Amino acid sequence: MGYSIDQFSKITGISKLVLRTWENRYNFLTPSRTNTNIRSYSDKLLVNALNAKLLVDSGYKISFISKQEEAKINDLINGIKNYDKEKKYQFFINKIIQSGIDFNTNLFNKIYNECLLNFDIIEFYKQIMLPSLSRIGLFWLTNRISPAQEHFLSEMFKQKLYSEINNTKNFDINNSKTWILFLPPDEHHELGLLFSRLLLLQKGHNVIYLGANVPLSGLTQVTDVMKVDNILFFSISNISQLDLPNTIDYLNKKLLKQSKFLVTRKNKDILSTSGLTIINSIEHFISIISD
Repeated sequence: MGYSIDQFSKITGISKLVLRTWENRYNFLTPSRTNTNIRSYSDKLLVNALNAKLLVDSGYKISFISKQEEAKINDLINGIKNYDKEKKYQFFINKIIQSGIDFNTNLFNKIYNECLLNFDIIEFYKQIMLPSLSRIGLFWLTNRISPAQEHFLSEMFKQKLYSEINNTKNFDINNSKTWILFLPPDEHHELGLLFSRLLLLQKGHNVIYLGANVPLSGLTQVTDVMKVDNILFFSISNISQLDLPNTIDYLNKKLLKQSKFLVTRKNKDILSTSGLTIINSIEHFISIISD
């Protein structure tokens, strides 16, 4: 099963009209057809389309692109890294997506290492990791990226964050604030929480990291034995957002001495009387932990 033209268009950012035009005029990105004559695009065509879109956005004509061999296309794509930053970002995003499609650990590691030569870890997270995962989310919605591919990329990113965390030296934790970081029940995606952990450690804070799907009673088990200043959690999944009022109620009743911080997609107006600080951006969080 391949991508429909609608799915393919949403993932690549190439309109359906342009895809049909390229196919008919240049015999480029030509999909297979189902028994009912419906276009079906493969993973290989997806990678080709991402490359073509980047080249077109960089000033190349599709009439030229469509005639080039794969090796030449790869050379042109590699040259785009020397263009402006937006093109550089898109180059790395495309390569990370390709590594996920192909389960290519070597490509992922190569691109990650190259990213760190070009960007600091915050820029990498904002401009490369998050957009890559957002694009992967489109794959997930179309049911075209398998759970294995999605888990592959998530785990690769997690490994890199753990490595950065382990390499972060924190010499002054005795004079720093202590944060609990956790994900509530039915919240499992840790990348944002791990990145928050890294930022806190870089700023010299002490972090108690509890991870994903934590029973709320586990928080009081920590505060009963040590002083905790702040609590940070994420509520992103639909299930955890449905239970968010109960989570907030528990925190406000059981953890009175701690300041509480939340990252969520839920309507911020609904949370205005919750007593929590809603984190709106990475910059907002950095400003809080830098005080």
